[in-house]
Amino acid sequence: QVQLVESGGGLVQAGGSLRLSCAASGRTFSSYAMAWFRQAPGKEREFVAVIDWSGSNTYYADSVKGRFTISRGNAEKTVYLEMHSLKPLDTAVYYCAADRIRYHWVPTGPGDFGSWGQGTQVTVSS
Repeated sequence: QVQLVESGGGLVQAGGSLRLSCAASGRTFSSYAMAWFRQAPGKEREFVAVIDWSGSNTYYADSVKGRFTISRGNAEKTVYLEMHSLKPLDTAVYYCAADRIRYHWVPTGPGDFGSWGQGTQVTVSS
């Protein structure tokens, strides 16, 4: 099991930027894909972005492609989500998640992930 703690959320105006961080502890971090999901009020949790264990491959939801960038630092056991050109529709609680299976590509469904952080709120005002 891995423990995940997100940070970096906040209130930003439309068009602004934020950088989320997710610090991991526990099992071997560098063997697992990591992802970001988000959940807006009254909506289901949705996939945002995923990065493989080495950081060489990434995959994004169409809604964030070109605006968000996922990255990771295996030495510091942290995964990041850089968000630019933010829109009010990006308002949600953002969750970091760790894949259940080592060296598994490409996980995008919530069921693929066995460990979740507590979430960090991102609010984009118009």
